[in-house]
Amino acid sequence: MMGRPLLLCNMILLLYICGSVTAVGAISLTQEHMIDSKVLKVGEELQHETLPLQMGPRLYRLIGPKSFTSYEVKISYPASIPASFSIQLITDKLDTGDNWRNRRLLNTEKLIFNHQNLDQSEKYVLVSVEPAGVVAIPGVNERELVLFNIVCDELLLGIPHKAIWVGVLVLICLGVAFVVPSFLPSYQLKRKKQKS
Repeated sequence: MMGRPLLLCNMILLLYICGSVTAVGAISLTQEHMIDSKVLKVGEELQHETLPLQMGPRLYRLIGPKSFTSYEVKISYPASIPASFSIQLITDKLDTGDNWRNRRLLNTEKLIFNHQNLDQSEKYVLVSVEPAGVVAIPGVNERELVLFNIVCDELLLGIPHKAIWVGVLVLICLGVAFVVPSFLPSYQLKRKKQKS
C-alpha cells in the first residue's frame, strides 16, 4: 500500500523533469521562428549579408563545431556605415555566459568561445545592429540596411587556421635574420666596429 504513493510521486517528478527539458529545448526553437534565422557553417564565410539598421536581430545556427575546440565568430563591416554590432552565443540550454568573450577592433566584432564535448546542445549566434553616429549630409536619410560579412573559424593556439601561414612566415623571417649575419665575412663586421 505504501509503494503506490511513492510510485505516483516518482511519476509526477519524472513528468515534471520531462516537461522542463522540453520547455528549455523549445526556447531556442521559438527564438529561431520569431527571429530571422540562417545557417553558419564552420570555416565558411557568409559575404554580403544585410540586416535592417533599425529593426530586429538575426539568429545564425552553427553547423559543424568539433568537440573540445575553440572558435571565433567574426563580423566585419564597412567603416563608412555608422553602425554598432553585437554578437551573443546562445544555446538551447540556459546560457551562463562564462564560456565566451567579445572583442571589438575598429570595424570588426569578434566572439571567441569553447565548444565542449559534453555540451550536446545546438549553438546559435545572435547578431544585432544599432545605428552609431550621425548622418554626415544634412537632409539625407540614414541607410536602411547595413552590409556585413560573418565567419566562424576554428582557432589553434588562439590564432585562426587561415592565419597560421602568417605566423610561419614570421618565424622564417626571424630565422633568416639570425642566420644570414653568420655568413657575412668577419672582417667587414670588424671594420664597422672600428669606425664607430
